[in-house]
Amino acid sequence: MSNLQFQNDLDKLTEILPEKVKKYISYDQMEDVIEIVLDIGRTPEIRHSGGRIEYLGCETVTSDDIEYITSRIQEFTSDNRSGIPGTLHRISAIRNRQGKVIGLTCRIGRVVTGTIACIKDICMMNKSILFLGRPGVGKTTKLREISRLVADELGKRVVVVDTSNEIAGDGDTPHPAIGHARRMQVTQPEFQKDIMIEAVENHTPEVIVVDEIGTEAEAQAARTIAERGVMLIATAHGNSLESLIKNPTLSDLVGGIQSVTLGDDEARRRASQKTVLEREKQPTFDIVIEIIDRNTLAVYKDTAEAVDYILRGWPIRPEIRKVDKDYSTQQEKEAPKTEIKIEPTISEQINRLEQKIQPSDSLKYTFSRQKYVDEVKDFKKIYLYAVSRTIVEKVIERLDLKAEITRNLDDADIVIAHKNFAKGGAKILSTANDYRLQVFYIKTNSMAQIQKVLKDALQITETSETLQGYYDDAERALDEAKAAINKILAGAEHIELRPQNQQIRKLQHELVEQHNLTSKSVGEGEQRHLKIVGGKDFEQKIG
Repeated sequence: MSNLQFQNDLDKLTEILPEKVKKYISYDQMEDVIEIVLDIGRTPEIRHSGGRIEYLGCETVTSDDIEYITSRIQEFTSDNRSGIPGTLHRISAIRNRQGKVIGLTCRIGRVVTGTIACIKDICMMNKSILFLGRPGVGKTTKLREISRLVADELGKRVVVVDTSNEIAGDGDTPHPAIGHARRMQVTQPEFQKDIMIEAVENHTPEVIVVDEIGTEAEAQAARTIAERGVMLIATAHGNSLESLIKNPTLSDLVGGIQSVTLGDDEARRRASQKTVLEREKQPTFDIVIEIIDRNTLAVYKDTAEAVDYILRGWPIRPEIRKVDKDYSTQQEKEAPKTEIKIEPTISEQINRLEQKIQPSDSLKYTFSRQKYVDEVKDFKKIYLYAVSRTIVEKVIERLDLKAEITRNLDDADIVIAHKNFAKGGAKILSTANDYRLQVFYIKTNSMAQIQKVLKDALQITETSETLQGYYDDAERALDEAKAAINKILAGAEHIELRPQNQQIRKLQHELVEQHNLTSKSVGEGEQRHLKIVGGKDFEQKIG
């Protein structure tokens, strides 16, 4: 927003203020001001964004001052809000028990640009987006800028359902900040759901923008809009996705939750209670964005996946984006390097995690640290019972152990349990006994205790130094093999690799075989290494 436009809008606000307040207001001091507060019997206040409060003079506000302002603005609606036509300023009233206005909050409205640059690529995906965040963190500001972006830059038909005239300002003409988007005003907040449906039925929008979905009826209206193929951009009450899931009124926005009773076998396989919570249906919104603060956003690009993970207690990490960075340019640069792959559905991802499904053929040539781990003999899967997962993960990483934590008891090789919780014959430990699994006990959830029990459980006799670096060696060895294969394919007769241990040589052999080449181990003892054959021998093989 230009300084000239802001000054023009501020002039319209100061025109309705009494002289005792107006004389203390200057443009310089208003740059970071959020609101002007006037309460009868108190000194007028200016509240800044950093939390600083500035008092204007020594005179207190009187009933005449309040009457002076209310006589120069439009009548308050049922939610006690009014505004100034052509601006984004909002004036809210506080009434006494008799209905008389005894206080006013004059919220300074300004257009802030650049707040969605970091999520511009997401806004252009043609997917429904839900913004979450505490009051005053900038949700409405982002809706205003997205409305302009989608209407002007993408040329879509956008309708803004403006309940309290916060998005497009007061008056019959929408504020220029929303570009060519159309605006439908809502006379009373309880009619917002009706206007949302009316917008779809009467004005053929491609995109609908709504601020503050707060009731179950509005959540149902949002689902109706999404099911008709209209892109929906909205905000909702709630600081995080997890809190929204727990909100019975609004949980339908992210698919809703239902209680499901599992069979005995399924409950044992999941190592969970028989009654669990699961997502009920497809979410209304494809993407959820948590506004952590004015400069930080947490993006969940797949709402269904995120909700499923949260309900099952699995860790999920949103993509963190900063307002002052442009991520669309970065993605365009990285796009040519991205390998083409088929994304599995949510149910397929869950099944892979729960049932140990083997990697598909399309991933056959992908070599990662996990593959090296899976190839190592005596690699163990550990099930934890009342033991700190975080500490166990740190110990495994620190000692570079051949182990990982599993959530399913029937996948486990060993069980580590807290001794204090083992009393009374816990069901999990009884099941572990049925599976003939070894159970190791810790006395406390301390790093030293867990480290000692892990070494006993995995029969570690070597020091951590001997384990350290194994996986890095495997990666380097495979990189060397790949380079040699490229040389063979380019015409080299044969290439010998550096000496490696038996486990790493096995991985190198498999890599060579996948390229239809021949390799053999040569040398003795510590000098044993791979020889990859090409040239005439390779020609005879393929001939």
